[in-house]
Amino acid sequence: MPVSGLVIVTGGSRGIGAAVARRLAREGHRIAIGCRNPDEAGPVLEAIRQDGGKAVALKLDVTQERDVARFFAEAVRLLGPLHALVNSAGITGPLGSFVDLDPAWMRRVTEVNLIGTMLCARAAMRCFMAAKGDGRSIVNLSSVAAQTGSPGEYVHYAASKAAVETFTIGLAREVAARGIRVNAVAPGTVNTGIHALAGDPDRPARIAQRVPMGRVGEAEEIAQAVAWLISDDASYTTGAVLRVTGGL
Repeated sequence: MPVSGLVIVTGGSRGIGAAVARRLAREGHRIAIGCRNPDEAGPVLEAIRQDGGKAVALKLDVTQERDVARFFAEAVRLLGPLHALVNSAGITGPLGSFVDLDPAWMRRVTEVNLIGTMLCARAAMRCFMAAKGDGRSIVNLSSVAAQTGSPGEYVHYAASKAAVETFTIGLAREVAARGIRVNAVAPGTVNTGIHALAGDPDRPARIAQRVPMGRVGEAEEIAQAVAWLISDDASYTTGAVLRVTGGL
């Protein structure tokens, strides 16, 4: 019988994270959404509850060690032992040439995308070791940018995601003997609001012409990949980077 339990989804109030939270809730998992402003998770929580699922949204700054520890402790207290972590929180920073990039953005993107992923993964590992169970896993969100480098757009973001993939592989090999799996999903361009936040809301339509399948992805398609990686069907899969890119 499939294992279900608490799944923490960082950045779960919108975009890919929100789609992941909804998908995993439909599969019977209890969901704790971590986000900077829990009020923004209202629509996701309502959708989950209307489907009969259970979810909470709690304030989380993934770059702050104490905040991460507090969040994980509260999520476990409210919803039980941790079954899986989905590290979806991430930012791109501004689009443009690297030579013109403010170093403050280099630091901020690295702190959120890489250090935040590491801090949350460490907190998850501590939860896993405190309460033994089956099917424990971590899924980190990378990006096709880790392979393409995104020249002229956001090479700093691409570099942070490449580091996430290396971290995924190393941690997976370190903890495999403990029965804990660590994988990553690397989406291509996805139709979410992250492009507007980066200052280019029309980017998905422009990128679609380069994709072999002729379109960009939808958040729900990425959520399907995440759901498979934390399921029993992926019980022998660890250290993998699953590219969901439409052929790029």
